Amino acid sequence: MTTHTHIRIAAALVLAVAAALITTSSSPAAHTASSAYGWPVKPFDRPHPVRGGFGDPRTVFAGPPTQRTLLSGNGAFQFHNGVDISAPDGTAVYPVESGTVETVMHEWIGVTGADGRSFRYWHITPVVHLGQHVDVDVTVLGRIIKGCGHVHLSEFDGGIAVNPLAAGHLSPYVDKTKPVVDSISFRSTTTGEAFMPELVQGRVELIAGAHDMPNLPVPGVWHGLPISPALVTWRIQKADTGKVIVPTHVAVDFRQQLPADPDLWRVYARGSHQNMSVFGKHYSYMQPGVYLFRLTPGGFDTRALRNAVYDLIVTVADIRGNQTTSLLRFTVANAR
Repeated sequence: MTTHTHIRIAAALVLAVAAALITTSSSPAAHTASSAYGWPVKPFDRPHPVRGGFGDPRTVFAGPPTQRTLLSGNGAFQFHNGVDISAPDGTAVYPVESGTVETVMHEWIGVTGADGRSFRYWHITPVVHLGQHVDVDVTVLGRIIKGCGHVHLSEFDGGIAVNPLAAGHLSPYVDKTKPVVDSISFRSTTTGEAFMPELVQGRVELIAGAHDMPNLPVPGVWHGLPISPALVTWRIQKADTGKVIVPTHVAVDFRQQLPADPDLWRVYARGSHQNMSVFGKHYSYMQPGVYLFRLTPGGFDTRALRNAVYDLIVTVADIRGNQTTSLLRFTVANAR
């Protein structure tokens, strides 16, 4: 596959996310296991590798691959509003729910079901037409485009993108891998150097790096590349007694839907980027993504704590509740 093809696919993905984001203040309806649906590729009743997670960063930087671009460059930045299901090029894609074809574009189609939910299937060559009725597991919607190696599935409920991997949605889905906390740090700004935890003063940004791995091994060049955790929480407690000083806060929760604020950089810290991210004309072939989370957007004032030794405890979890906890011990020593 050529570099040009890689860049076209990555750019199309960001455009897909941008086009699919619909602003609304309503909440998605609650769906039960009775409304669960199968996979859009055969076999329909078995899990397939998910190489791109709901809420992952989608980053196409306008500048070259430099630290300056990574930390402050412009580009197209969005949350991933669906899941990327790995399958060979040319694989037939089927509707996960019967309904009516509402949109037909060059590389994607939208289908709305009788219950009002709509689904979008990206990176396929459509073979259906507008207004056509399609049947679950029967009608071929299209085939995966050469060079894509996956179909992107988005689900919308009440106009809001919801996580297809939430319970009662895409099924069966099994995930036994635990996400990992890669780093915890204190910084003056989201792009500043980390403070030594032995001496923390004033207002700081709390940053945690974390990742998860796909539910099943992904074949090809995407093998071993990470995805984002579904949930990141944190708390602060005294190091000597374990007494909780700052109760558990949720930094981000992708388990049901995306954050209300569409600004990617309110959730992720600069320095984050997707797998095989694009930097100008450069495609980061086979390079893993980096996911840095802002635990306290706007900063945390350590002067709210007494001078003492504390533990910052970060917990990350996936959509099925597998979790990992890590801590950073730090000393607050503000002038009194």
